[in-house]
Amino acid sequence: MLLCGALLVLAFPAANLEFLAWFGLVPGLVLIVRSPTAREGGIRAWWLGAGYLIAALYWMAPEIGPAVLLVGAVFGVLWVPFGVAAVKLLRPPLSWPRALAALVVVPSCWLLTEWLRSWQALGGPWAVFGVSQWQHPAMLALAAVGGVWLVSFALVMANVAIVLVIESLPRVGAALLPGASWRAGLAALGAAAVVASVLAGPLAFALTPASPAARQVTVAMVQPGVISNASLRAHASEALTAELSQGGSLGGVRPDLIVWGESSIADDLTLPKSAATLRQIEALSAKDGADILVSQDTTPPGKGHEKWAVLVSPSGIQGIYIKTRLVPFGEYIPFRQQLGWLTKISKAAGSNMTPGTGAHLLQATDRQGRPLPIGVLICFESAFPDMARVETDQGAQLIVYQSATSTFQGTWGPDQHASLAAVRAAETGRPVVQAALTGDTVAFDARGRLLAWMGQSSHGVVTVRLGPPAASARTIYDRLGDYVPWAALAVVVAAALVMFANSRGLPGRRAGVGGEHDAQYVGHSVPS
Repeated sequence: MLLCGALLVLAFPAANLEFLAWFGLVPGLVLIVRSPTAREGGIRAWWLGAGYLIAALYWMAPEIGPAVLLVGAVFGVLWVPFGVAAVKLLRPPLSWPRALAALVVVPSCWLLTEWLRSWQALGGPWAVFGVSQWQHPAMLALAAVGGVWLVSFALVMANVAIVLVIESLPRVGAALLPGASWRAGLAALGAAAVVASVLAGPLAFALTPASPAARQVTVAMVQPGVISNASLRAHASEALTAELSQGGSLGGVRPDLIVWGESSIADDLTLPKSAATLRQIEALSAKDGADILVSQDTTPPGKGHEKWAVLVSPSGIQGIYIKTRLVPFGEYIPFRQQLGWLTKISKAAGSNMTPGTGAHLLQATDRQGRPLPIGVLICFESAFPDMARVETDQGAQLIVYQSATSTFQGTWGPDQHASLAAVRAAETGRPVVQAALTGDTVAFDARGRLLAWMGQSSHGVVTVRLGPPAASARTIYDRLGDYVPWAALAVVVAAALVMFANSRGLPGRRAGVGGEHDAQYVGHSVPS
């Protein structure tokens, strides 16, 4: 079961076998359905979930050591309802009511698992199944309708439908018995559900066109590469930015906004002692004719360690955003009193960083002097759908992420991280850019189509021309929010109540009627 769970991670970057998501869950589901009891099915699903998470987070092992195994073992339990539902609804002999219920209830159980583990209190989301389709804007159109959750639902429903077809076939042993036959109707139902899952995205793409562009904006993203020394890192970012101005090696580029990666400077630009650094960035902004979004990694006086996004114009600091959602173990240790020992055997955070107070807009100014409202978030925060949606509600026309993943250089981690920007773009209907110190630096349009990708081993400046929509433009997901996981929760609760009622023999359940059961009487039984 661990291997079945790990198999699914091949659908994500850097393997990018995204087609695997449409059927990769089938082997694990078949093993779960073959469980002798619902309890055993839940345990097998626990192992499947653990394998999935461990494989998805393998690249964090140097940073947090054995906590990777701990995360898989603990959070794998969230898949237990998924396993129980699969056994209850997909185990032969199948009936039409159970088959129809399985197509809704089993994907809902999976979706509820993803939603629960996406809460910041539980560490936050990673490898949400729907993200595997980041390269396909037609499928990401479902994200504009119901968030990444709707993409996950479609993928899991396709896998459940394939299992439904498999379970509709006569077994070898059963085929030798008189009356054994192929359940053609149920097999057709499963095939139809597969087709519906695959076509749902393209249909949504056709019926929900993107909002028209309200303006054109050029964004330059600076990636200096792997530089450990903070001063040299800032100098590299400054040197690359200077090349944008007339006469540099990137002469002719006229950006409206320049974005540096996370932790691009180590100075607190708000302090008098950093006035010289601030003046240098102001002069650079004036020379290139664009505001510069930098990122400082400092400990302000009287406060804890924080990460700030700082918007600098020729006239000074125009806005600050403080990182709110922190990386578990990397920037803080959950339940530090109990898990603090991890710092002795790994590179887990020696102390907890201080989070900010939440997402808010920064007001940049383009080359024509017009306001450009941007939603700025930092690194891990790209994993959270709600944060980008909040900034869209506040009027952001462009979503900007600053990232630094040098710790995980050469692993699948940075590529997995960069792919999240495509999903956030589709969900919000906004162009999304991510500037990274060491890669990946990426840009996507408002439908999640890839515009630029600078990999981990590269350095330089990436410029893209974007067409942000009007600040008032909204996708269905922007307007309705997380209605899909809430609906999944309602489905799971209703299914649990029905299962409880059946197990208790409550009124409405007719014991011994139908199938091969006997009607029971005192003293003896009579075939029904």
